[in-house]
Amino acid sequence: MGKIIDGKVMSERLRDKINKEVSAFTKDYGRPPGLAVILVGEDPASSVYVRNKERACKNAGIISFDHRLPTETSLTELTSLVKELNLRQDVDGILVQLPLPHHIKTDQVLMSIEPTKDVDGFHPYNLGRLLMGLPTVIPCTPRGIMYMLEAYGVDPDGKDTVVIGRSNIVGKPIATLLTLAHATVTVCHSHTKNLEEKVRNADILVSAAGRPHMVKGSWIKPGAVVIDVGITRDKDGRLSGDVDFETAKDRASLITPVPGGVGPMTIVMLLMNTIMLAKGHVA
Repeated sequence: MGKIIDGKVMSERLRDKINKEVSAFTKDYGRPPGLAVILVGEDPASSVYVRNKERACKNAGIISFDHRLPTETSLTELTSLVKELNLRQDVDGILVQLPLPHHIKTDQVLMSIEPTKDVDGFHPYNLGRLLMGLPTVIPCTPRGIMYMLEAYGVDPDGKDTVVIGRSNIVGKPIATLLTLAHATVTVCHSHTKNLEEKVRNADILVSAAGRPHMVKGSWIKPGAVVIDVGITRDKDGRLSGDVDFETAKDRASLITPVPGGVGPMTIVMLLMNTIMLAKGHVA
């Protein structure tokens, strides 16, 4: 059986470091780091994510400015709020929870966020810097994945790596980070032919498709490292990842569970990004 990458334990260790950094920042500058969180509508999953993020901020000593807006909020109203938050000196990071209602153009909202307050790293300016290998805000989930790989002694250099999913949130940024770490990266998606064959050749697999048990355990190359980003709730309320964990764990050398793998690290990286942005605003 492969070794479990325990994101929950790793995130709890990091929280001690975060608490000390927040405490030192608050003492030095007379205010805590501030994160504005905007939730439009009442999507149940988004509401849970936002609640978890706000609780994590509170526990770390980061002040969270909560903005709950109705589903019918217009693009103009939402971007006006973002522009107000851009100007507030007590707000270091701005997070707009995705997905947004269908009538709101996500790209326009993300581009309205000041890049120095883009805590998710989704602004084209920050994604462009990431692509160029320049210092920038790294999206939280990809940053967490890279931290996990390093913590478990996995060096992507020269490894054949497969990323399933090409979103701006996970797929594209993690493919870029792995490429910058000298991995040979294949990005797969809904139009990919022979997905099984590509997965079988992967030394490192990162799956972020959001399709439960799509990747069969028999596809996993013996000794491969498996990072499962996908998380789906079935009709009975149970959470499942993209990878069939029970069969894959016997072939992988390292594997993340769902839940308890990537998820806790994503929230911790959000806190770390907030602190980084706060330090930039007072430098």
